[in-house]
Amino acid sequence: MSTSHAVVVGGGIAGLAAARLLARGGVRVTVLEGSPRIGGKLRVSEIAGIPVDEGAEAMLARRPEGLDLVRDLGRGDDLVNPGTTSSAIFSRGALRKIPSGQVMGVPSDLRALAASQVLSPAGLARVPLDLVLPETRRGDDVSVAGFIGARVGREVVDRLVEPLLGGVYAGRAELLSFDSTLPAVAAAARTHRSLIGAVQGVRDAAPKDPGPVFATLPDGLGALPHLLADDIAAAGGTIRTNATVRELRRRDGGWRLTVGPTRDPEQLDADAVVIAVPAAPASRLLKPDVPAAARELAGIEYASMAIVTLAYRTTAFPRLPKGSGYLVPAVESDPERGGRGVKAVTFSSVKWPHLRERDPGVIAVRCSIGRFGEERLLQRADDELTATAMAELAATCGVAELPVESRVTRWGGGLPQYNVGHADRVAKIRVAVAGQPGLAVAGAAYDGLGIPACIASARAAAARIAPQLGRVGRS
Repeated sequence: MSTSHAVVVGGGIAGLAAARLLARGGVRVTVLEGSPRIGGKLRVSEIAGIPVDEGAEAMLARRPEGLDLVRDLGRGDDLVNPGTTSSAIFSRGALRKIPSGQVMGVPSDLRALAASQVLSPAGLARVPLDLVLPETRRGDDVSVAGFIGARVGREVVDRLVEPLLGGVYAGRAELLSFDSTLPAVAAAARTHRSLIGAVQGVRDAAPKDPGPVFATLPDGLGALPHLLADDIAAAGGTIRTNATVRELRRRDGGWRLTVGPTRDPEQLDADAVVIAVPAAPASRLLKPDVPAAARELAGIEYASMAIVTLAYRTTAFPRLPKGSGYLVPAVESDPERGGRGVKAVTFSSVKWPHLRERDPGVIAVRCSIGRFGEERLLQRADDELTATAMAELAATCGVAELPVESRVTRWGGGLPQYNVGHADRVAKIRVAVAGQPGLAVAGAAYDGLGIPACIASARAAAARIAPQLGRVGRS
């Protein structure tokens, strides 16, 4: 074990992945997590005897970082894939299949788009104008709604793009960055006059048989943080919960952290520090010594949401769902406009057959509620949110029975918003942090919300502080 000491602030997936890499490289590592539990937005618990994730339920299988980590932990053979990823959109009064040929809602196959009936006749007629319109020039960045709406019409934004992006960011298309949230499409659009042509190019460049889209663990993705924690401990690392870092200051040869309550503070010295917490606490910690990074971090907004999980007997459904779930556009679900409030429904026991095998008589359903700016909706009591979810399933699936069990999980400020200018903001943060030896940042606020992206940021953070710690392994 090296005499060097690294502290990782934050016990979410990014912080734990960075700590594991450092510990396995022979560095003495301490993880400081302010809450009573590790895992961040990864958490699993049983409902009606079935382990169902309360936060993120899957990771992209088409990026290697997440799968590689699970394999490194010796659990590669346990990975499971969805039984179906077929999903629908509730649009214009009915559930309609998401059209083929789209990339995050941006269409390339006009026949499939027409067959889906997601758009109104007027909205559908507007789409092919993209093929004859002159090029839409853009500067460094534009909003998703601004660019896509100008090319293929606002209905595509409202009824396809925003609900699909909403599943990732819970954001608003008028604010979200085209470059940061749809990077492949945005890059292709710079070399194509037509957006439809750009999406066709993206699809043509994709592997013909890319394999499963998602993967998870049999006991839920919420099991992953605990596997990481065990591996960190085995390598000699330490993880502390209920250990809030109140201050971070530069000292000769490293950093000093102030931990714990004001009445009984503890000071901890480190040769290097990884900040793997959300933007607001990261901004607070960096303000004294890295004010430029702190200013940019303070500008990253977050959306809140709630997940209502319901467990029903299979007899509650007149017909068992065949798809993995459906999305509800804001124009359909906004309670201020008479909507029901649910933005997405996942039939977990259908999507993940291993859950159905646990108890074939039970179907677990997850209902997602809340978008950026919908704090008022999320201020409702748990029983009101549960009633909202039950009403949604009654309206779309004909469910008339009461659930055998329900659970409400709130994720306040859980999803960073990649709004217009996000990439420039992140670049400024990294430049400012680069001027401080032995300091790195990691997590969902920077280069991607998904688990593989967070793991990639953890790897980059570990490599960034390596010069202050000696050799760090790449396990």
